[in-house]
Amino acid sequence: MMKGSCFLVFVLVLNLIIDIQSVTGTKDVSSFERKDLDRVYKLPGQSFEVNFAHYSGYVDVNKDKALFYWFFEAVENPSSKPLLLWLNGGPGCSSIAYGEAEEIGPFHIRPDGKTLYQNPYSWNQVANVLFLDSPVGVGFSYSNKSENLLNNGDASTAEDSLAFLSNWLERFSEYKGREFYLSGESYAGHYVPQLAEAIVKHYKKTGDKSINLKGYMVGNAVTDDYHDDLGIFQFMWSTGLISDQTYKLLNAYCDSESSTHPSSECNKILDVADKENGNIDAYSIYTPSCTATGSRLSLNHLRRRFHSVAPLGEKYDPCTEADSTIYFNLPEVQKALHVNPAVAPTKWKTCSDEVSADNWKDSPRSMLPIYKELIKEGLRIWMFSGDTDSVIPITATRYSIDALKLPTVSPFRAWYDDGQVGGWTQGYEGLTFVSVRGAGHEVPLHRPKLALTLVKAFLSGNAMPSLSVQHADS
Repeated sequence: MMKGSCFLVFVLVLNLIIDIQSVTGTKDVSSFERKDLDRVYKLPGQSFEVNFAHYSGYVDVNKDKALFYWFFEAVENPSSKPLLLWLNGGPGCSSIAYGEAEEIGPFHIRPDGKTLYQNPYSWNQVANVLFLDSPVGVGFSYSNKSENLLNNGDASTAEDSLAFLSNWLERFSEYKGREFYLSGESYAGHYVPQLAEAIVKHYKKTGDKSINLKGYMVGNAVTDDYHDDLGIFQFMWSTGLISDQTYKLLNAYCDSESSTHPSSECNKILDVADKENGNIDAYSIYTPSCTATGSRLSLNHLRRRFHSVAPLGEKYDPCTEADSTIYFNLPEVQKALHVNPAVAPTKWKTCSDEVSADNWKDSPRSMLPIYKELIKEGLRIWMFSGDTDSVIPITATRYSIDALKLPTVSPFRAWYDDGQVGGWTQGYEGLTFVSVRGAGHEVPLHRPKLALTLVKAFLSGNAMPSLSVQHADS
C-alpha cells in the first residue's frame, strides 16, 4: 500500500476513535494526534486551492462544556506571525458565521449558499487567526447539560474562553508564548476586555505566560450603557433620522437606568423614533435594508444592551444571513469541519435562540473600569468604529473614550488608503481611536480593504497611514 493511502487510513481510523471518545468522554488521543485530526483539507463548494493550513473542531473547557473553533494559519510564514482571536457578539452569535464567513476569514459564501470564494482581504494575510464560537450554545459549541445554555453570562463566558485558550494551546503548542491579540465587535465589546482582564489575572496568579497577551482591538463595541444611549440618540438626530422634538424626549425619558426595562414614557417615544427612522438597516444606514423577509429591527430592540449581529455581505447584501444558514447546515460541510453529529444542533443558526439577552445572567453596565485597569498594564488597546452604524455608533464610542479622560498624544487627523481618506484617528495615552469611513456595524464587510489596513497598523504598533506615508510608498 502506498504511503499516502496508509496515512489516509490512519486519519480515518483516528477520526472514528475521536467520534467515539467525544460521546463516551474518553481522552486517550494525544494533543499531537488531536491537532492532526482537526486539519481541514478541503471544503464542499471550494473550487480553489489555498496555500495555508486550517483546522477546526472542539476543545473541552470542563467536563460539561466544549467550544468549537476554526483556526487559519497565516498565508506566509505563520511561524513569524502573531496569533489573533476574533469574537463576535450578540450575545449568542457565531464567530464562524460572521467573523469567518462574512468578515475577516479567508472563505466567504456565495449567494447560492453552497459554494465558496476567497476573501482577498482576509486577516490571515497578517496573522494566524482563530475564530471561536462562545459561549456554549452558540454555533457548534455545546454543553452536555442543557441548563448551561440558559445560564450563560459575561463572567462564565470569560472563564470558559480562558480555559479554551489554555487547552487549545496544549493542542497547538507552537503558539505558546507567541504574541497574542484579541479582537471583535458589537457585544464582544464586553467579551474582549473581560477576557483580556482574565488573562492578565491568570498570569499574575500563576506566572504562566503561555497566553502572551499584547493587546486588543474592538469595533463598534458595546462599552458603557450611559454613553452608548447618549451616542445612539445623538447619532440618529445628527444624521437626520429623528426629529428635534423626538431627540429631546429620548434624552428626557430614556436614561440608561431604563435600558433593559424602559418606562412607559420611554417606550412611547422609542416607538415614535422607530417610525421616524423608517425601514432602514440600522447597522448600515445608507445602504438598502433587507426586504426579502419583510423584517426589520425596531429601535426599542436596538436600544437593549445586547445587539445581535446583522446579516451583511462583501458586496453589501443585507439578506445574506440565509447563505451561511444554508452552508453550515449541509451535512457534508459539518463533516468536513469535524462537527460531531452526536452533539450537533438540530438546526445550526447564525445566532442562538437560547443564548440571548432574555437568558443572560450578568452584564456590567460599563467596561470603562476594565479599560482603566488594562491601560495601566501597558496593553495595546484600539477602538475602531464604522461611521454609518446607528446600533453602536461612532458618537457612542467617542463619548466612552472621552469619559476615560486620557491625555491626547497624537492629535485628531485623517488617515489614508491609496491616497483617499480612509477615516480619522486620534492617539491617547494608552488607547488609539480609529474611525472607518463609510463602514457600518461590521467594518470588515463594508470596507474590507480599509479593515485590513487597520489590522496591519494595529498588529505592527504603527499609527494609521498618513497621506505623506501613502505618497512615499507609491
